[in-house]
Amino acid sequence: MNYTKSQQLFSRAQQSIPGGVNSPVRAFRSVGGTPVFIKSARGAHLFDEDGNQFIDYINSWGPMILGHAYEPVVKAIQEKAAGSTSFGAPTELEINMAELIKSMAPNIDLIRMVSSGTEACMSAIRLARGYTGKNKFIKFEGCYHGHADCFLVKAGSGVATLNIQTVPGVTAGVAQDTLTAPYNNLNAVEKLVEEHKGEIAAIIIEPVVGNMGCVPPQPGFLEGLRKICDEENIVFIFDEVMTGFRLAAGGAQEKLKIDADLVTYGKVIGGGLPVGAFGGKKEIMEHIAPLGNVYQAGTLSGNPIAMIAGFTMLNELKNNQSIYTELDQKGARLEKTINDILAGKNIPHRINRVGSMISIFFCNNEVTDFESASKTDTNIFNKFFHHMMEQGIYLPPSAYESWFFSAALSHEDLEKTFNAIKSFEIA
Repeated sequence: MNYTKSQQLFSRAQQSIPGGVNSPVRAFRSVGGTPVFIKSARGAHLFDEDGNQFIDYINSWGPMILGHAYEPVVKAIQEKAAGSTSFGAPTELEINMAELIKSMAPNIDLIRMVSSGTEACMSAIRLARGYTGKNKFIKFEGCYHGHADCFLVKAGSGVATLNIQTVPGVTAGVAQDTLTAPYNNLNAVEKLVEEHKGEIAAIIIEPVVGNMGCVPPQPGFLEGLRKICDEENIVFIFDEVMTGFRLAAGGAQEKLKIDADLVTYGKVIGGGLPVGAFGGKKEIMEHIAPLGNVYQAGTLSGNPIAMIAGFTMLNELKNNQSIYTELDQKGARLEKTINDILAGKNIPHRINRVGSMISIFFCNNEVTDFESASKTDTNIFNKFFHHMMEQGIYLPPSAYESWFFSAALSHEDLEKTFNAIKSFEIA
């Protein structure tokens, strides 16, 4: 494929934008080469500035669950924009959105709209601290909850991709209140809780991890965390920025049958526009201003264009939940066929999948936490990534990011994906 225009645009971008990109993983630093500059997309396909076409397994890192340029969402945005793009005042649409979310997701009594997943997670931690009067919280190694200072301790996503061990600008005072444990290790959490008795406000977790690749919880792990939180007056926070409305209409809470106290959302909830939200039990959410003294605000929170995009998307998902069955069937076929192809080539690998989230790890070990995920052979992944791109398959440019596929992905797209993998060789 020819990438001449993308190369020219990347060179130009670096003169005005740090690293030439507005989010680090887009720079292709870990896989090498020049990032592809996208011009448009429709359904399951991307079209770049050089006229190349790709089958998309990123889908804007999750939001485009029904495919790109989904007509009902596009039409709703166009109609709403004609009435102005922002008010900074309440609208009935915000109420409709909140009521729709409550009708779909378990344990949501009250919900506050924000503008990003980072903002949602940051606000949820602040709320948990204000509610409990405690300062420390537990997160898990390799989980990424946005780029707020307190989360950039042993984080996943771009932090893992770029191998940034410590983040300049994050003070020791902030870092010392962030306690970390290996994912899927209940004993480590129990030890932390005992060592910091009465000091822990919250446990925040990706119920299915997507930021060190796709890593599901092992049986009993989330149930064990729920029990600890109940016993120790700790707020249990599900970061469902990735999993919310993607794994099921009610998100990971519904899929895994585990109740959280607070839940954060992003990605799918915005239908492709910048939206986040945090919500949960009334007794906790009532501590948020103006009801309580835990302050949180945002000029563009509840923005009408973002709200109509998200509202239209969630309505489609609520009213046609067979979408999730179809996604799971496609995911099962993707998982089995890729596994068979790579096994036939004697290429070491493990595949993790939950619903429409899937990852290939090039290693011989089971992947259950960040340490085991880190054993993936990034050299093989980099070769695989570039091979697939030359075959017209667009994957996350990182060994530590989950793939996301959409309902628009056709069986023809799957066959093309399988044929591309069949032609891959390590040497």
